[in-house]
Amino acid sequence: MKKKLFLTCLALACSALMFSCDRNGSDDPDNPDNPGGNGTTGQIVSNAVTDIDGNHYDAVWIDGKLWMKDNLKTTKFADGTPIELDGESGWTDEVLRFYPNDDASTVGTYGYLYDWYAVMHGNASSAANPSGVQGICPDGWHVPSKAEWAQMLDYLCSHNQYQCGAFNNNIAKSLASTTGWESSTNPCAVGNDQSSNNSTGFSAYPAGIYHAGPLGFGLRADFWSSTEDGDRAIAQDLQFNSAAVTTDSKNKTLGNSVRCVRD
Repeated sequence: MKKKLFLTCLALACSALMFSCDRNGSDDPDNPDNPGGNGTTGQIVSNAVTDIDGNHYDAVWIDGKLWMKDNLKTTKFADGTPIELDGESGWTDEVLRFYPNDDASTVGTYGYLYDWYAVMHGNASSAANPSGVQGICPDGWHVPSKAEWAQMLDYLCSHNQYQCGAFNNNIAKSLASTTGWESSTNPCAVGNDQSSNNSTGFSAYPAGIYHAGPLGFGLRADFWSSTEDGDRAIAQDLQFNSAAVTTDSKNKTLGNSVRCVRD
């Protein structure tokens, strides 16, 4: 049964939706290194994919899908077309990448931030599961849709080991990295007791966003989907002082992190 979503407010005047989950998920114990098989949730596949720049990415199985466990850091699309770095030509192109915190040294850990136009690489919006949108992803991988993110979050909400406290939507800690977050005294918030984060292995680092400049480095992790929302697009947010993951409608020119899913 589909979950209900309720409204909440976040920074940057976005419309934000928080998950309340009731779907039961299941793990497939097949060999995680078998290209045609599924691994048990939390299993890591080392060097699961290499992008056109030669960057290697580990991946993690969550509810039958293999997700990158590192933020994308490519400077080119899989077809070799370059992705312009903001500042090189003064915002003359809508297809842009950005340094987290305006600092080139962060890319190794945090990846680049990309606007939605770069993420989609000319593909149409997709709400399907799987999305079918390669976009910015390496060959054999795709940009997850809102529905694919929802599948993952529903699964985590339905399994006690990924929840914190009494509420099943308190799952942000299970996805967040164990370092890099601003501290929080809020119980079950991502920034509270960071050593207990990342029970899924997803390792969401707080790269912040880019909005006419860097914002929220160390405070938030925002991930694009392939799904449009009117003249905006859907993204998933984790914040240092929150226990839940939220689904936001964002301006397409914002720079967010990207995770790809294997086809």
